[in-house]
Amino acid sequence: MRTRARKIFWNAMLLTAASLFMRTVGVSFGVIVSGRVGAEAMGLFSILSGVYGFALTLATSGIHLGVTRMTVEALESGNRARVGGILRRATVYAIFFGSLASVLLFSFAEPLGRVCLKDARTVLPLRLLAITLPLIALSSAWGGYFSAMRRPWKNAAVQVFEQAVKIAATMYLLVFHFAKDVESACCILVIGGAVAEIFSFLLEWILYRIDKRRALGKEIFHRSGDTKKLLSITLPIAVAAYIRSGLITLQHILIPDGLRKSGTSHAAALVAYGSIQSMALPVILYPAALMYSFSGLLVPELAEAEVHDRRRHIHYMISRVWSLSLLFSFGVAGVLICFSQELGAALYPNTAAGYYIRILAPLIPIMYLDTATDAMMKGLGEQLYSMKINIADAAISLLLVILLIPHFGIWGYIITIYVSELFNTVCSITHLLVISGTPVRLCKWIYKPLFCIVAATALVRFVLERGAWQIASVALSIILHIIAVVLVYVILLRLTRAVEKDDVAWVKGLFTLKNRKISSKDLKTES
Repeated sequence: MRTRARKIFWNAMLLTAASLFMRTVGVSFGVIVSGRVGAEAMGLFSILSGVYGFALTLATSGIHLGVTRMTVEALESGNRARVGGILRRATVYAIFFGSLASVLLFSFAEPLGRVCLKDARTVLPLRLLAITLPLIALSSAWGGYFSAMRRPWKNAAVQVFEQAVKIAATMYLLVFHFAKDVESACCILVIGGAVAEIFSFLLEWILYRIDKRRALGKEIFHRSGDTKKLLSITLPIAVAAYIRSGLITLQHILIPDGLRKSGTSHAAALVAYGSIQSMALPVILYPAALMYSFSGLLVPELAEAEVHDRRRHIHYMISRVWSLSLLFSFGVAGVLICFSQELGAALYPNTAAGYYIRILAPLIPIMYLDTATDAMMKGLGEQLYSMKINIADAAISLLLVILLIPHFGIWGYIITIYVSELFNTVCSITHLLVISGTPVRLCKWIYKPLFCIVAATALVRFVLERGAWQIASVALSIILHIIAVVLVYVILLRLTRAVEKDDVAWVKGLFTLKNRKISSKDLKTES
């Protein structure tokens, strides 16, 4: 229904505003931190993040999706009181796996740091990272509840609060306890994040208790099959996630080692790795705030449509999401390719960040489309197939890291990223097309947006090279030129009918107060 589409839209706008704010602050924060601690420390922190990622996967073990799907099913079946029992089971599940991950990471920090990462400076940061894992697991379960209950503002509020505390704590430590070396710099970054996780956990717990009391009341309906149902959703996802995360962790461990084998020193390897992971990729993924926010809302919506077997509505949503994802991502890719050097110089002076932004920017349409596709597959109950693809992707990436990086250096890593993203996206899209039967519109989705963004960037770049719009402020100049590209791109999309009247009407309908069902004309347009 149009009412539901409008609800998704406004929730997405709320989450996008919060996410864009956090990413803006986060990128700015990253610029300041990298300027203070250096690229080597950022590279070492990126390696730590790879190991921490596996521990985090073990701690959460699929609980977010499990709570979301079970809560949606309970609400749609009219058994709201059952949600209390689901959450009680989810809490026990989260405490168990969160504590297990914490104990394992703390206990094995020494061999992980000295033997696997081959850097003793990582031992203490790994132990500090282990502290917050139980809290993160519980927050993941409650976040799944908020998603299912259509309370996105609560997740957004917690995330904004967490980012604010993280920045405040980290900057305080950097200013008043200046990092003397790379190890102390990593510890400061980890401690700042840990303090933020503790405070955000407390806030989410308070919001969860208030919401649960108001929405569910005191009655808790226990159903014997709920535990089995929860485990049947979370454990298969968790096992697949362990395998994939383990492969990714091993990949992150081997990348600096492979760079050293290619003839690069240890410090230079960390600098190159940090330039991509901590500088270029945050800029590449910054505009994805819209995609991540919107995609997260698709899971409960498609899950509900699947429960009621509304196939036409599913086709409609998939088609709209793919169309909007590609229109958006082509525009982002064009802007970053066109202004990569200027952005790199402005954000990370005297680094190779701009160079890597330009190299990785062509992947943006594939990365963003994959994000939306994975979310839709989870909403349709295809999360296990999605995880199989992710595992195969991680295995291929690991093999390429072993084979390419020792011979081609950092270019071997870039090739690995390209192959990985292409493989994952092609497999995911193919499977979703097969199970949904959604028709493909290559001209509207790909050819026209590609032509429009190439023409828009070429036109604006031509004007730049003619010496027009010279502005003293570099930052203001970049912003104005990006706005010019966006405006020209939007105009060309309309002129080429990449965005048609029904698309405009659909977007306008999201702002109106009039309720209307999706018409047969809307559905035919997408077919």
